[in-house]
Amino acid sequence: MADVLAPPPGIEAEGLPPGAIERPDFEIVPRKGLIIVGVLAVLLVVAIAVNKLWPLMFLHVAGGAAWTITDLFLGLVLGPIIARMSIPARVEFTTRLMPKMVLIMPTVVTLTLAAGWQLGSKLGTVLSSYPNHGWVVASFIVVGVMSVIALGLLEPANIAVLIELKKPRPNPQVIERLMKRFIYSAGILGVMQIATLVIMTKLSAG
Repeated sequence: MADVLAPPPGIEAEGLPPGAIERPDFEIVPRKGLIIVGVLAVLLVVAIAVNKLWPLMFLHVAGGAAWTITDLFLGLVLGPIIARMSIPARVEFTTRLMPKMVLIMPTVVTLTLAAGWQLGSKLGTVLSSYPNHGWVVASFIVVGVMSVIALGLLEPANIAVLIELKKPRPNPQVIERLMKRFIYSAGILGVMQIATLVIMTKLSAG
């Protein structure tokens, strides 16, 4: 099933053709994906509870890799492509990608930070006596800013776009404004992930 996206009465949105635009039916939060999120949450709790090196390392590295790949690809590759799409193409793309992002971003951020902090506590890398403590603090700052942008700017913009698209008569101007916030936030995160890679390789090299 598909609805149509049309501007509210008296509003003409740039890039909208005179005819109706198909708006595919979608779930704001994919219910099937919640099962995967639930499994990962249980694994995280168990890993922290047993406090063993391998599970913590796996969740931290896997979560961090997923976060890095998502940010780099979305911010530096998909972002510029989305910005040049027509509004009908954006609507089609948005309704397929963004519901998945509603689950992906909070999950990978939580896995990375929670497992990483427990891992740092176990290995002593969070202590001021650690030789590369300055680099660790730098990683805290970068990851903290990235978390605020991901969960405070990108994710709300993502959800707001989906909620707007669910309305009987979505406002294309609102969608356009929110999409710009989403694209800019993704771009900033993509650039900051490069700084994260530099810090992580430095810490790994010693």
